[in-house]
Amino acid sequence: MGCCSGRCTLAFICGMQLVSVLERQVIDFLGYQWAPILTNFLHIIVVILGLFGTVQFRPRYVTGYAVWLVVWMTWNVFIICFYLEVGDLSRDSDLVLTFNLSMHRSWWMENGPGCRVTPILPPPSWAPEDHRYISISGCLMDFQFIEVAHSSLQILLALVGFIYACYVVKLISEEEDSFDFIGGFDSYGYQGPQKTSHLQLQPMYM
Repeated sequence: MGCCSGRCTLAFICGMQLVSVLERQVIDFLGYQWAPILTNFLHIIVVILGLFGTVQFRPRYVTGYAVWLVVWMTWNVFIICFYLEVGDLSRDSDLVLTFNLSMHRSWWMENGPGCRVTPILPPPSWAPEDHRYISISGCLMDFQFIEVAHSSLQILLALVGFIYACYVVKLISEEEDSFDFIGGFDSYGYQGPQKTSHLQLQPMYM
């Protein structure tokens, strides 16, 4: 019962992770954030493998899923520090999230709740020709705090998933050990005496 409950909870957590990361993947695609896109893709694959291992009693898959969650939490901590500009990090850097392939920022920068985007015409002389120059005002929440909230949610789900993954691996290992013990006991169990028939031949004299 405990194993079933733990596996069901972990499967539910994996489902929540898939839903939340797919939403985040769409947002990152719209914002051309290439580094998060690649990381999200890896996360989706590992979560699916973890879900498979949970359903099919594969402790190695669940263990790999748990190890990846540590990396995933570290990445999201970095994203939080990046948007809050901790230390020498700057959210205006093009190299970190877009690999310097574009000048795009977070999709929430222009599409956050209450944000009003106003094109500025004519654009400054230093502005690239293939980019528009805009003014953003009226946002109820700055885009960096929305990104921080998304990463915080991912850390929370990953932390709970890590705890339950370790719990499920422990339960599956205990069940396998108990099955091995029962199988070994049966193979060397007591066997009752078997009935044998002995036929003694007597010579016949004519």
